[in-house]
Amino acid sequence: MSGGVTSLPLLHLVVAARPNLPKIAALWHALAETPAFCRPRLLHTGQHHDAAMFGQHLADLGLPAPHIALGVAAGGGHAALTGHTMIAAEAAWRAERPDLVVVAGDVDGTLAAALAARKLGLRVAHLEAGLRSHDRLMPEEINRRAVDAISDLLWAPDLDTAARLLREGHPPDAVRAVGNAMVDSLFRALPAARQRPLPAGLRPGGYGIVTLHRPSNVDDPAVLETLVAALGEVAKSLPLAWPVHPRTAARLGGRALPEGLLALPPQAYLDFIGLLAHARLAATDSGGVQEEAAALGLPCLTLRDSTERPVTLGGNRLVTPSELPAAAAAVLARPMVPPLPIPLWDGQAGARMVAHLREVLA
Repeated sequence: MSGGVTSLPLLHLVVAARPNLPKIAALWHALAETPAFCRPRLLHTGQHHDAAMFGQHLADLGLPAPHIALGVAAGGGHAALTGHTMIAAEAAWRAERPDLVVVAGDVDGTLAAALAARKLGLRVAHLEAGLRSHDRLMPEEINRRAVDAISDLLWAPDLDTAARLLREGHPPDAVRAVGNAMVDSLFRALPAARQRPLPAGLRPGGYGIVTLHRPSNVDDPAVLETLVAALGEVAKSLPLAWPVHPRTAARLGGRALPEGLLALPPQAYLDFIGLLAHARLAATDSGGVQEEAAALGLPCLTLRDSTERPVTLGGNRLVTPSELPAAAAAVLARPMVPPLPIPLWDGQAGARMVAHLREVLA
């Protein structure tokens, strides 16, 4: 293409919330390692915006400050966040029209950006397409299905997920099994993350890690109380480090936690990966933690009725709060085993996305 750098196609990479960052980082770094064929720019919707949930993650992941910041923060419910983000994204794209917009994951900002882009006739790529929990009560399930329905490029994290998209009727040239972008960022970060000091009182292999943030687990006081009690039972045998999500902290309201359950503030990306890398088990309701644990060979107990990441099942097990203590005891009774490799989870997802982009932006 002639005319210099400014004539290269413009690519907007949308980040809304913390889980989007390692996914977009995989693509950002792969583009940086490839001879320039497009101009990538980061657009931050603002859904997560504070240092704990966003700012430090940029530095840890080697991402620049966003080129465009919409400033639409979470609050006011799903409809308000989605609507305000659509309005702000439309204004940004009328001022600077990209050739393609990449959205990641399944948060409200992802859906809003995809809708705004398509309404303006912009092409959309969905990074982490095709995940299905089949639980229509999960806001994320609605978002991911809607984004897939309107996207032009669908980047699936594994072969089974790509096959599902084809069965749903998406065109074969739109679907690409690229691998897991979260794993790209995990592998890139591991050497530095393993060097991070652990919180006081924790030793490698001598603790578990907990994350909880989904409304089904933390919004109902009775459910949250049952979960905290179950974690307390586990903590009698294994100390548990719990980086507490702001949503969960608000629901806990400063209550005292059982002995052995160490509440931590939200962790920067490298600190959190370091905690995971040295843990003995994970108890979580996070999709990303399920993936990271599977890549690390870390036994994972997922406190949900379903998972949109069935490829992780085996080392990952779905449990109810009442099943958690026995499930944790079973994990502790057997030795750690090396992880079984998951096809395409090899740190090359970013390179495969770049290859697809080269085809469509040529």
